[in-house]
Amino acid sequence: MLNNWVVMPTCLPLVLRRCHTCASESFRANGKFRVNANHKLLDAWLLALCTACGGTTKLTVLERTHVRSVRPELLDRMHDNDPGLAAELLQDPVLRRRNRIALDWDNAWRLDTGGPDHPDGEVVDVIDVSVRFAARIPVRPARLIAEGCGLSRAEVGRLIAEGKLVSASRLTGRLSGDFTFLLKR
Repeated sequence: MLNNWVVMPTCLPLVLRRCHTCASESFRANGKFRVNANHKLLDAWLLALCTACGGTTKLTVLERTHVRSVRPELLDRMHDNDPGLAAELLQDPVLRRRNRIALDWDNAWRLDTGGPDHPDGEVVDVIDVSVRFAARIPVRPARLIAEGCGLSRAEVGRLIAEGKLVSASRLTGRLSGDFTFLLKR
């Protein structure tokens, strides 16, 4: 039987960037936007607040863009300060590269296993699991497997070494894309 697990974001991740005021390294995006028009050109920024001093930084979304080239729905979502749009934009690698930021996903996601985490009294010899990511969240597969199956990470590492935990994807390092694994006990 195939089990489906989902890695879901619980909030927006921290934005890793140096604060010019207090030298802190992290900002919290709250979904607020600033849009500025200069004749027929638009500038738009996603605002983020320093976690230490509360100072504001602007992450460039649009820069000197002609008004007619911006989709009206996108502009409406920015004017409405849509937190869903902020989440989408933070996932965009072009925006992250342009603004020279990284994301810190610690404590910003959860694993939904679709049922009880550890079924009592039920011994299963083989577990086939498909893991789907609702957002591009870099997580160690060993951590997901340990959390979902109720094992320690050391035991997951031992199962990988013994060949009892197999996957077409690499189970070491970090993954942010869907994968499947098979656990033989």
